[in-house]
Amino acid sequence: MATALTPQSAERYAPRVAATPVLTIAAHGVTDVGQRRDHNEDAFLVDPALGLYVVADGMGGHAGGGTASRLAVETIQESIRAARDGAPEVFEGANGVEDSRLPDLLRDAVEAACARIFKTAQDAPELAGMGTTVTAALIDGRVAFVAHVGDSRCYLLREGRIYQVSEDHSLVNEQLKAGTISADEAKHSRFKNIITRSVGFEAQVQVDLMGLELEDGDGLVICCDGLSNLVDDDEILQIVDECPIDASPARLVELANDRGGDDNITVIVIRAGREPILAG
Repeated sequence: MATALTPQSAERYAPRVAATPVLTIAAHGVTDVGQRRDHNEDAFLVDPALGLYVVADGMGGHAGGGTASRLAVETIQESIRAARDGAPEVFEGANGVEDSRLPDLLRDAVEAACARIFKTAQDAPELAGMGTTVTAALIDGRVAFVAHVGDSRCYLLREGRIYQVSEDHSLVNEQLKAGTISADEAKHSRFKNIITRSVGFEAQVQVDLMGLELEDGDGLVICCDGLSNLVDDDEILQIVDECPIDASPARLVELANDRGGDDNITVIVIRAGREPILAG
């Protein structure tokens, strides 16, 4: 049984492989405290049995950030598992993006996490104000659904190109869309860590949902801003394309640390293929 992971320093786990009717999915995740933080407030999940992959980047004083991210990952996993056990036919990969009920289940899971985190903070004053980003992918057959809140990211890698699937819920992104700052100014803005939406800060949250039809050779990368603030999209693409599935997350973390590692760093790399995907 997969578990939520919240290590204090880099931990590497053997890639886990799950067969689907059409594609084989391999995934590997790493988290690292970084170079400037004394504890890790990120959490991530790789659960091939559920086809569920989650990154959460917590925030809040004292132990709040770590508590929020852990609760988010645990609650989403519990919710999806309960939904599968109650209606296994929904998870049989027979439905496409338009017809699947999985997006509703994934949104419900994130909303349940939001309510749980908020209530926990209400019951424990020392955790007041805690919250977390959530970027979660649920893969069924050759379809992937992504739920997103905050500024962690999901990328699609396809045929030598990289696409950001999620949209950052951040002040800087709002400024970019309004045209008040340039892309270069955004990269160096002192406001780049301010997010406009989080899980658990309030009792309810609006969840973005995206659906993808996966193709042979596709990759997904889910990461927190501790990676994306320091490693460019094209560099993510190059490393994931060149490195084995069990080595690329650690190499991305290493590169972010080489550039200062000013935040916790968490990344999951997922590959889809018709043939088994082997580690290096």
